[in-house]
Amino acid sequence: MWLYTAASNGGLKGDGMQYSVAFASEVDSWKWVQRAEALGYHAAWFYDTQLLNPDVFVCMALAAHETSRIRLGTGVLVPSNRIAPAAANALASLNRLAPGRIDFGVGTGFTARRTMGQGALKLSDTQRYIEEVRGLLRGETVAWQDTDGEHLVRFLEPELGLINVRDEIPLWFSAFGPRSQAVAAQLGAGWLNFGGAGAEQALSRMRAAWGAAGRAEDTLQSNLFFLGAVLTGDNTEDDARLMAQGGPSTAVMFHNFADEVGAMGGANMAPGPLRELLDRYLELHAAYEPADARYLQNHKGHLIHVREEETHITPELVRATTMSGTHDELVARLRGLRDAGYTQLTVQVVHGHEAALEDWARVFNAL
Repeated sequence: MWLYTAASNGGLKGDGMQYSVAFASEVDSWKWVQRAEALGYHAAWFYDTQLLNPDVFVCMALAAHETSRIRLGTGVLVPSNRIAPAAANALASLNRLAPGRIDFGVGTGFTARRTMGQGALKLSDTQRYIEEVRGLLRGETVAWQDTDGEHLVRFLEPELGLINVRDEIPLWFSAFGPRSQAVAAQLGAGWLNFGGAGAEQALSRMRAAWGAAGRAEDTLQSNLFFLGAVLTGDNTEDDARLMAQGGPSTAVMFHNFADEVGAMGGANMAPGPLRELLDRYLELHAAYEPADARYLQNHKGHLIHVREEETHITPELVRATTMSGTHDELVARLRGLRDAGYTQLTVQVVHGHEAALEDWARVFNAL
């Protein structure tokens, strides 16, 4: 099987930009992380979605044990899923397995909380959680806030070497709106974005927040996550790739709209083709049971597959809403993102289609 030659910094050959892969976490993800490492990918990011996927730290531990160079990150950890001391312990344990290769990606929660009928966490609570986890990972005594009040906590005997708090674990923050981007800048975190449409404008806003926090523009680390398909020119093959590899991202748009515009929300969407498609989906959504917990059906298959009843998702729509195109089209699009200032690009590969690692490596290697 053809392999790329990894550059000296562990990345794919090219311009020094970092190219990574993401997974809807599985216990077998380590096999594809191992393959990504051989291909020269910089990092592998794992989703934290407790009601859809196996535990993120179990999956990352397997990957840590079976690799030696590739970085491993939570993409992203959701604070409400586990208390700060437990999260810090898991990260420090991974850092013991893969010293200096662990990234702490965190956010206010989307899939993990929506699958339980919850909205995002408060930014203030998320920031406090991050500061607690980071303090523990620095070996400090921190004031940990639990439901019964504040308690001083620390790792009691890190010198035993059972965990690793010596090697740094960089922080990455998932931030879409101006308030969350301001928090990312205040924390000095790497910035995680998701999707393709408006990616350059989002980066401009993040840069403004970074500068407003008194930070030099060239110190911002920015990572764009996306789904999509590298197309071949064969219509039948390409339609299948679009639906399988990009379709889960398009479906999530409607899952989100159903929450925010539909029964859980109240936001407005202007009339037009997208609104017509949403109305079709909302008709399906209205029949989901139980009526007081439609989110149980709405978020099935989230970033994994397109459900059978989601017939409003078509190859044409997927191509228009994901990072999909021919090899040359994608090279041009990703060069634009690189030139705009993104420092890392991360493609999610979908279960059963891990061979796409090779397709995307060819694209990344051509930049």
